[in-house]
Amino acid sequence: MSVVAGSVGASTASLRRARVMGILFLLVGVLIVLVFGLGSEGGVVSRLGLNPARAETLFRLPDLVLPARSTAFLLGAVCAFLGGVQLSRGFERRVNLVIAIVLVLFVFAFLTWAARDRSLSLLGMLQSTLLRSVPITFGALSGVLCERAGVINIAIEGMLLTSAFTASVAASLTDSLWIGLLSGAIVGGLVAGLLALLAIRYQVDQIVAGTVINILALGLTSYLTDQFLQRNQELNNPGRFQNVPIPGLSDVPILGPVAFDQNVLVYLMMAIVAASFFGLFYTRWGLRVRAVGEHPKAADTVGIRVLFTRYRNVILGGVVAGIGGAYFSLGAVGRFEEGMTAGRGFIGLAAMIFGRWNPIGAFAAALIFGFADSLQVKLNILRVGIPSEFLAMAPYLVTILIVAGAAHRVRPPAADGKPYLKE
Repeated sequence: MSVVAGSVGASTASLRRARVMGILFLLVGVLIVLVFGLGSEGGVVSRLGLNPARAETLFRLPDLVLPARSTAFLLGAVCAFLGGVQLSRGFERRVNLVIAIVLVLFVFAFLTWAARDRSLSLLGMLQSTLLRSVPITFGALSGVLCERAGVINIAIEGMLLTSAFTASVAASLTDSLWIGLLSGAIVGGLVAGLLALLAIRYQVDQIVAGTVINILALGLTSYLTDQFLQRNQELNNPGRFQNVPIPGLSDVPILGPVAFDQNVLVYLMMAIVAASFFGLFYTRWGLRVRAVGEHPKAADTVGIRVLFTRYRNVILGGVVAGIGGAYFSLGAVGRFEEGMTAGRGFIGLAAMIFGRWNPIGAFAAALIFGFADSLQVKLNILRVGIPSEFLAMAPYLVTILIVAGAAHRVRPPAADGKPYLKE
C-alpha cells in the first residue's frame, strides 16, 4: 500500500513540475514579446557580427542582419509554443533540452533587442565568454579533484590569488612567462598542501580552514602589493602569453576563432578538462579516488590508501588552481592587481556544483558564468539603459540563481567534508 502511495505521490509531483515548466515557458515567451518585441521600434534592424577582428581570415561570413521587432515576436511565439506542448503532453525526458532551447532563445532575443539600430560582434562575445570562463573552469576543476576524494575546497579563491601574485613576480624577475606559470602552479600546490594538512592531519573543519586560507591570501597579497609591487613596478611587469592560432583549425568559421586562436593557457585548460574527465571515470586512479570520496572505509578495506589519496588529490587540485591563478596575471591582464580574482574561486565552486562534480559539466557551467560576465561588459558598451551597477551584478546573480536551483537536484560525494580516522 505504501509503495502505491509513494508512486502516486511521485507521479503527482512530476505532473506538477511539468505544469510549472510549461507555465514558465509561456511566461518567457510573453516576456520576449512584451519587452523585446514591443520595446523595439518598427523597421529597426540588429546587426550581429560573425567574423573575427583580424582581416586575414580564410573564410568570412556575412553579418547576421535581423529585424529587431519581428525576430522578438518569432522567438516569443516559439517559446510560447514549447510551453503549450509542455502543458498538453510534456517533453518527458527531453525537458532539460527544451529548457536549454528556451534559455538560448531568450538570450538571443535579448541580444537582438540590445543591438537594435547598431552592431554587436556575436563572435567577439563568444570569444570573450570562453576567455572569462578560463579561471572559473580551473577553479571548478580544482574543486572536482578535491571533493571527489572527500575534501571540501573552499580555499580556491586564495589559491587563485596567491598564484596570480607569484606568477607575476616570478615572470617579471626571470623574464620568462613559463617560469611564472610554473611558479604559480607550485604555489597553488603549496597552499593546497596547507589546506590538506589542516583538513586531513589535524581534522580542522574544512570550510573554516578554507575560509582562513582565503583571508590569509587576500591580506598577504594586498600587503606585499602595497609594500613592494607599487614601489617597484619592474617586479610587476611580466607581459602576457600571446595567441597561438592552430593552422587550418583557426580559419574554420565561428568555431575556429573562438576555440583555436587562443593563448596557451586556454589550450591547457581544454587539455586538463579532457584529461581529468578521462582520468576520473576511465582509469584505475579515478576509480580509487571516487571510492575514497564515496566510502573511504570500504576503500581502506580493499587496500586503497585513503589519506594518501586525499593528500595527493588536494595538492593536485591546488596545482590546477595555481594555473588558473597564473591566467589572471599572465594570460589576461599582464600584471598583478590587488584582489583581481574578484570572487572567481567561489563562482568556480558554483560551477562545480552545477556541473555535478564532473569536469565536463563544470566546464559547461563555467561557460554560462563566462557568458554572463561577457554580457554585462557588452551591454555597458552598447549603453542599453540598464544601470552599470546592475550589469556588474550579473555573474553573481547567475551564480546565486543556479546554485539555488541546482542545490536540491545534485548529490555530492557521500564522504565529502567528512574526516577519516583509520582504525
